[in-house]
Amino acid sequence: MLTLYYMPGTCALASHIALEDSGASYQAARIDFRKEEQKSIKYLAINPKSRVPALATPRGILTETPAILAFLAQSFPEAHLAPLDDPFAFAEVQAFNAYLCASVHVAHAHRMRGYRWADEETSFADMQRKVPKSVGEGFELIETKMFKGPWVMGADYTIADPYLFTLANWLEADGVDIKRFPRVAEHFARMGERPNVRRVLEEESAP
Repeated sequence: MLTLYYMPGTCALASHIALEDSGASYQAARIDFRKEEQKSIKYLAINPKSRVPALATPRGILTETPAILAFLAQSFPEAHLAPLDDPFAFAEVQAFNAYLCASVHVAHAHRMRGYRWADEETSFADMQRKVPKSVGEGFELIETKMFKGPWVMGADYTIADPYLFTLANWLEADGVDIKRFPRVAEHFARMGERPNVRRVLEEESAP
């Protein structure tokens, strides 16, 4: 049995969707950031980073979205969530997910978590003003250079698709109009129609 620790509205959504896609037997455990449960002794024993997602497996805890997504694709090959028989193609999937994690997500985080990089309130405000530009530039690169279509990596759905969907879900709050990116917007709409995505969104939106 796998256990996913998540908080609604976070990047853990990508792992949650991938778990549904994989067909794995799992349970989802909500960590309430409003109650600061991520800082509790109990959760810090699971993930000392005090963040989500974290995936408890029979061999131990995994953190970081790209690692969890790759683990699911490799652990449940029958779900065909990555081109596991092609090292280069699988590396392309990993490169896309690494870009989302290390660049786009970090740009987004400057909107509400400036304290990670600075101490002065004026610095926070400057970071927030930059977010629409930095996030927009990230999605412009995805739209024009990285997105193959109709899915992220081409004809086949992969673990890159729920990850892109997750970050695209933040665009409006980041001050970026998704209509600027027609291919990303079409992908976002199509992802929202997938039964597994609907099921996870319904679960995460429940009180």
